[in-house]
Amino acid sequence: MGSKHNPPGSNRSRSSISLIIVIGLCCFFYLLGAWQKSGFGKGDSIAMEITKQAQCTDVVTDLDFEPHHNTVKIPQRLADPKPVSFKPCDVKLKDYTPCQEQDRAMKFPRENMIYRERHCPPENEKLRCLVPAPKGYMTPFPWPKSRDYVHYANAPFKSLTVEKAGQNWVQFQGNVFKFPGGGTMFPQGADAYIEELASVIPIKDGSVRTALDTGCGVASWGAYMLKRNVLTMSFAPRDNHEAQVQFALERGVPAIIAVLGSILLPYPPRAFDMAQCSRCLIPWTANEGKYLMEVDRVLRPGGFWVLSGPPINWKTYYKTWNRTKSDLNAEQKRIEEIAESLCWEKKYEKGDIAIFRKKINDKSCDRSTTSVDTCKRKDTDDLWYKEMETCVTPYPKVSSKEEVAGGKLKKFPERLFAVPPSISKGLISGVDAESYQEDIKLWKKRVTAYKRINRLIGSTRYRNIMDMNAGLGGFAAALESPKSWVMNVIPTITKNTLSVVYERGLIGIYHDWCEGFSTYPRTYDFIHASGVFSLYQHSCKLEDILLETDRILRPEGIVIFRDEVDVLNDVRKIADGMRWDTKLMDHEDGPLVPEKILVAVKQYWVAGDDGNSPASSSSSSDNSEEE
Repeated sequence: MGSKHNPPGSNRSRSSISLIIVIGLCCFFYLLGAWQKSGFGKGDSIAMEITKQAQCTDVVTDLDFEPHHNTVKIPQRLADPKPVSFKPCDVKLKDYTPCQEQDRAMKFPRENMIYRERHCPPENEKLRCLVPAPKGYMTPFPWPKSRDYVHYANAPFKSLTVEKAGQNWVQFQGNVFKFPGGGTMFPQGADAYIEELASVIPIKDGSVRTALDTGCGVASWGAYMLKRNVLTMSFAPRDNHEAQVQFALERGVPAIIAVLGSILLPYPPRAFDMAQCSRCLIPWTANEGKYLMEVDRVLRPGGFWVLSGPPINWKTYYKTWNRTKSDLNAEQKRIEEIAESLCWEKKYEKGDIAIFRKKINDKSCDRSTTSVDTCKRKDTDDLWYKEMETCVTPYPKVSSKEEVAGGKLKKFPERLFAVPPSISKGLISGVDAESYQEDIKLWKKRVTAYKRINRLIGSTRYRNIMDMNAGLGGFAAALESPKSWVMNVIPTITKNTLSVVYERGLIGIYHDWCEGFSTYPRTYDFIHASGVFSLYQHSCKLEDILLETDRILRPEGIVIFRDEVDVLNDVRKIADGMRWDTKLMDHEDGPLVPEKILVAVKQYWVAGDDGNSPASSSSSSDNSEEE
């Protein structure tokens, strides 16, 4: 019998409503789960197997979206039911580097290494295909294991194991390369070498944060500097046989393809706290010391330069080097004369190592006895494809002998969020201390939202990260962790803020995204792009930028784009034909914000795949995520 509080039939109606709600929720989560499983490593049976074996996997099997991360439905008037489909490139192009290809390079002069510099293909020669991964390609080992081991299938080049066999560079063991941490000038290991440097240079206390390795080999110095919380930008020229930069990036160490040649390095003045040459074979005394002058340009006042190898310790090695005593003695004296003209002071020489320090300003530097010219460039940050000159980049003006030219930096990690001197001195148009602090808050909020989208952001799953339009470096600063590093790219057509990036203790590079990036294929795990396509939509084809993004992204890597919805819809049409799985989502502040987020995952496929078969070798049980 019913009561006035529970009228007849009310229990049945409530039960029906509850049943409908439960069924609806089940359907929703089933569809969500089906979408999630289609994200990373579509049909990846090995990834599923690893899920059974370990708590965490190296391959993302799901993306976690909170309710405010709604997917965006594209209006029918904008939808393109048949996106362009891009075919795989020939397997011989698996290591294609568009602006450093050997055949093109050989058409240019060898003088001053011009042929090893960037020479990009014209528009009619650009590839419109997807660069394939080699057969057997595997997700790299997680850091720090990747520092010491690389899958042979990912970079199948054995020549270094023979050529450098006695120098402890790299060893071939079964189906992996092992990197013991040695080098030509530190056969006992990079750790011992760095400890000697640290007896003179304050490497351990945060004073040194950014470093440059010229002619880096396989970047073992940079790999072991990371243990000291120092970010090293390593570079070496493209080498078809040794693939040194490719090895460095497979190891999870920052590196680019570059050379000291005829054009300026793509870094701003006063970028690095330290630079080193370990038998890098750069002719430092050639061209009236032009290459030392370029190192001086990018070296911060108070920074250190390390030279280990010829001609240092020539008395011991002159016979081994097949050089005369007088020749080597004259070379070292000339290096020291150039260093003095640059306001560098020799602080140390022992065994194979010499260390110089750049003075903090030019108040105590007497150049009256030298014939070195001062560079006359009005805009010292305008350097993309600019010719290297034989001149000294002037110090910023100071008012006293104790003042650090360009501004004194705090020790890391405090300098990561302190107001950089470029901003406090008003050198960045439209940016002051208040807007800088707002930028910090904004990117912390955005990165938090990204981590809700993908729970593996911030883990070792994504080691090599790129920000294609880095601005003030806020994205990289919010992500800062020993588990990853970020290459902060400042497009050459936007506001120049790369000096701020380096003053924060981060690393980066200038680049024009209408051209290929100076790296090998499959070298980044996670690529972030905010406003890139709006920036370039009238400069070059969006598909060229996307194909280059695909080239440098690892299989099963992730891309996050932020842009206006109409722009991202055009991007999505292209991306859907590139073997990417995409989802267009609302801004983290809600659907009324015109800016949207496009999340893309590159499917696993290798040369010869039809793109539909399950991945057969994308993972290894050794690659489980390390939290």
